[in-house]
Amino acid sequence: MTLTVASEDIAGSPEFRHLTSIAGIAIDLRYATPNNFVGRDLYSPFDCAWLHRDAAEALEKVVAWLVQRRPGYTVLVLDALRPQRVQQQLWDALEGTGLQMYLANPARGSIHSYGMALDLTLLDEAGRELDMGTGFDDMTNLSHPALEEGFLLSGELTEEQVANRRLLREGMLAAGFFGINTEWWHFDCGDRELVRATYRRVL
Repeated sequence: MTLTVASEDIAGSPEFRHLTSIAGIAIDLRYATPNNFVGRDLYSPFDCAWLHRDAAEALEKVVAWLVQRRPGYTVLVLDALRPQRVQQQLWDALEGTGLQMYLANPARGSIHSYGMALDLTLLDEAGRELDMGTGFDDMTNLSHPALEEGFLLSGELTEEQVANRRLLREGMLAAGFFGINTEWWHFDCGDRELVRATYRRVL
């Protein structure tokens, strides 16, 4: 099997599922709008509302978990499949800023480019985003799960904000996703080295 596939070709591939095939989620792909740190739509004309079928199945488990634990809450997907060409644009946009640590080097490949990573948050019963202490793609230490306890002690994050993040993490971990130390919204489906070795990268 070839280890890459063009974005244009995934609609016909049984490996991938469209986000609209997953019941019970809300979708707001920020890189398909100007509402992101680059300030422009990076996805058009491509439809990037896709996940690898394995990640899609895992996301369905998150939805089922939420129904049990927090009825009325909804997963809001902020980013799913991110083609390699878009990852390169994001990487280039941060060149020289000292912020490239927040991105996977395109040469190595973001797990998003395999359709095996998700950026997401939660909506409450009224459809409002839960307060996580920072917005999506906030490139400051406040976004780092690894530093939450310190920010809680200093009062820079509230108990409610940290509880909201923990709720998101608990649901994702229960479904087989792994978080990272620097972004509360990002989760990989399975081990990233295994993903890079065995899944196809979308160009």
